[in-house]
Amino acid sequence: MENAIRHPGNTHNLVMGYLLWIFGFMGAHRFYYGRPVSGTLYFFTLGIFFIGWIIDLFLIPSMDRSAYIKYIPGDKDYNISWILLTFLGIFGIHRLYLGKWLTGLIWLLTGGLLLLGVLYDYWTLNEQIDRVNQRRRFR
Repeated sequence: MENAIRHPGNTHNLVMGYLLWIFGFMGAHRFYYGRPVSGTLYFFTLGIFFIGWIIDLFLIPSMDRSAYIKYIPGDKDYNISWILLTFLGIFGIHRLYLGKWLTGLIWLLTGGLLLLGVLYDYWTLNEQIDRVNQRRRFR
């Protein structure tokens, strides 16, 4: 009950988690739910040789609940940010959406800092959104 008071809205979407699971052998759903270490492991091992990927089909609801508890909802939507990163990350559109104009322009002009910045954002996007939402909440 305390979490429902603290978090009036869900930050991550179960349907989005399953859609990303389709590409989960590359770790997309794990990055989305804030698990960058296992996301990277999945990326380099094809979902731990597809076995972990199949097991995750059943683990996604618990990952969704964990994200609900961990991240704060706010003005900036996690799902929109992840869609922008996934499909337009090299252009920095997700950074522009979060109000990070300088780094958004740098990503745009450098191909996401030669894709290393995009990888960094896969690791940290949930925390970046969380910080933006916290800042706006306390203004």
